[in-house]
Amino acid sequence: MLTKRYVCIICPNSCEIEVEYSEDKINRISGNMCEKGEEYVKKEILCPERGLTTTIKVKNGSLPLVSVKTSKAIPKEMMMKIMDEISNVEVEAPIKIGNVIIKNVLNTEADIIATKNINKKVK
Repeated sequence: MLTKRYVCIICPNSCEIEVEYSEDKINRISGNMCEKGEEYVKKEILCPERGLTTTIKVKNGSLPLVSVKTSKAIPKEMMMKIMDEISNVEVEAPIKIGNVIIKNVLNTEADIIATKNINKKVK
């Protein structure tokens, strides 16, 4: 059995939560002041997720890169595969904040969305 400590980031309480678990089973969670902390730790142990922010190459843009993010958290284990997918993409300017650059990236139900406006390069 493994024991791990977390500081919950879900609410302002910042509970120090201790978890005892084995490979795929949580045996004990303690230290959380609310149910949100318990849910957070369960997800971190069994299926951690993260938001992804990065950049994508821009063709004919006023800047060479556009900042992007995922529309929702994705499984942590998919991060590098998604980064590989993104590295092969180049978008044409102009780009507006909120444009979907990649829909349903690698079947995660998350879209890659532009977070910056990029104008077309003036010649």
